Amino acid sequence: MSNMNKTVIRTMELLYLFTDHAELTFQEIVELSGMPKSSVYRMLLSLEEMKFLEKKEDAKYRLGTIFLTFGRLVSSRMNIRQIAEPIMRQLHSEEHQAVNLAILEGDEAVYIEKIDEFQKVKLYTSVGRRSPLYGGACARAVLSFQSDQFIEQYLERVELKAYTNNTITDRQQLLASIEEAREKGYTISKSELENHTASLAAPIYNSDGKVIGSLSVAGIEIEFSDNAIEHLSKKVKIAAHKISEEIGYEKK
Repeated sequence: MSNMNKTVIRTMELLYLFTDHAELTFQEIVELSGMPKSSVYRMLLSLEEMKFLEKKEDAKYRLGTIFLTFGRLVSSRMNIRQIAEPIMRQLHSEEHQAVNLAILEGDEAVYIEKIDEFQKVKLYTSVGRRSPLYGGACARAVLSFQSDQFIEQYLERVELKAYTNNTITDRQQLLASIEEAREKGYTISKSELENHTASLAAPIYNSDGKVIGSLSVAGIEIEFSDNAIEHLSKKVKIAAHKISEEIGYEKK
């Protein structure tokens, strides 16, 4: 075991102390951990700086509010995955195209579920993969239905990089694509992140009416004809709306 791994493990041991104690003084942490004071002092400084711990005015330590963020994220991921899974399976069994579930995280879309049992040609997308919000239907469905302010700020801080010859890297073209998505209620992409693939996606809304993710079907590009897109767009929008309703969304 490397020194770095030992340090990580010992740091985690300090954090675990707070599962049984709401607050602890420096001396209490030393006594409970059995570690040298110098080691505890250095680790506490790092944990404070990274917002994992907070030091109150009475010199007692407690878990930082960053854990609330992590908790909400894990909870929302678990809930949406559990809710979406049967709906995704139904869509996949009917269409035999890969069905993906992605959520918004920072400036990216993160794939958190994928069902492709009946798909003959497997695609690159996998659970845990991240995509830029401007690239591909699944990610752009998340971006397209954000507020105008969100989109404007996003475009100011993000460089539009090409992954294939079809990746949208022009700001005006991207804005036009967003406008089209809002009119149709879904996004479509062909060979934007990987050549010879296509995807169609619709947004997922939470109980506050905010888009937190998207549902998509994906396959090889040749299978996404105009007729197929017309058919799939209806199915995907219905499925995405079902998921939205299940997590508390009410269309006004």
